Amino acid sequence: MIVGFTGTRIGMTQEQEKVLFFLLKNFQISQFHHGDCAGADAQAHKIAEELNIFVVIHPPVENGLRAFCKVSQILPEESYLVRDRNIVDRCDLLIGTPKNYEYVKKGSGTWYTIKYGKDCNKDVLIIFPDGTIKFFGRINKE
Repeated sequence: MIVGFTGTRIGMTQEQEKVLFFLLKNFQISQFHHGDCAGADAQAHKIAEELNIFVVIHPPVENGLRAFCKVSQILPEESYLVRDRNIVDRCDLLIGTPKNYEYVKKGSGTWYTIKYGKDCNKDVLIIFPDGTIKFFGRINKE
């Protein structure tokens, strides 16, 4: 399974990190894709690295918020929205860790990516700040 990840630049809560670790540890993951931003991407990268999961980075053109994670594979730089869509397009399951409990229409790349994943009929799993989850779709357990 290829997992895409999106999260807030302020970083994940401890509860979000715990749930993400549990999911990544227990799913059969062949690749983990993220956008290489400071905050949640960097935290998720560290978890994937600890679990020896192959990581693919979709870096943004602007370097101001980059985490510059060490990676298994790095793709060409793209604008934020293009690389967010590329993450979704390449994954089987998208995991999102937003800072809000409700959809934010403007100014949230995390919610934009989650909405795009749902619009593309991808399996989408949201881990909220308190660690609760909401799932959209059907995970194929091959």
